[in-house]
Amino acid sequence: MAEEPTEFWGEFAIDPVEIALPRGSGFTLRAYRSLSAFAPTDVSERPEDEDPFARRPDVPLEDDDEEELPEIDEEELTRQALDVAADDEDEDRKTDTSIDLEPIADEAEEEQDAEEVEEADVEEVPLFLTHKGRLLLFKSTEGLVEFVKSGAPNDLAQLPEWEQLVADINVDEVQPADDDTYELDLVVENLRGGHDAWDPNLILSAGEVARDIAYALRLEGVLNVLSTGSPLDNLDEALRSATSGGVGGFLAKRRVRKIGAQQASLGWRTVIGKISGVVDWRD
Repeated sequence: MAEEPTEFWGEFAIDPVEIALPRGSGFTLRAYRSLSAFAPTDVSERPEDEDPFARRPDVPLEDDDEEELPEIDEEELTRQALDVAADDEDEDRKTDTSIDLEPIADEAEEEQDAEEVEEADVEEVPLFLTHKGRLLLFKSTEGLVEFVKSGAPNDLAQLPEWEQLVADINVDEVQPADDDTYELDLVVENLRGGHDAWDPNLILSAGEVARDIAYALRLEGVLNVLSTGSPLDNLDEALRSATSGGVGGFLAKRRVRKIGAQQASLGWRTVIGKISGVVDWRD
């Protein structure tokens, strides 16, 4: 009897994922590993995201208008600086009761840094079937399997399980679970439909995979838009609470209705646009 797909992928701790974007739907692979288990994808050859809010060097700010500045009296400034320095020196001679806390502070910082490194090493983070800062998405399961078996370079190939996966994978095994299927192409339209039409499962699952992709591909713009305390993160928290039921769920539903539909849809349009911009469509 053939192995169930979940059993097959569980052996490698790697899962097939299906992601739908405005251009189409595609298959890829995702895993979670500690930071020490792999090297992040190389984004050095990927063009930097253009910040639409960045000021062009040839465009002045509103307060950049040329004004006549008052003339500076260099001699007066020098005299004032010398007077301040002399006063400070006299004060230091009178009261030199300071305690050198630098060694203690340095030791505390070293301990904190060591703890942060240890925690980061234990925490598992996402990585995908990527190469040189781009997410590889395949329009068919056949194309995905052919690529895996081809030996072509990719960031998952550095995992110790990869060689065995290459040997064992076949098209029948590439069946993403429902929880690993994401419909990012429907999010903006759903949000535009108004609060009563919002689908919490659709939006929350989209947030999950968007954060994973942004972390794995080092998309700072997306990470900022979805960061803790941002409008889209607040939307996720409100939707998550609203589906929990009880008094808390009732209050959360009221909070959801206060979130601007236009702001939410524009934010998600930005997220999906930036993710689409780093996808390398195959076959």
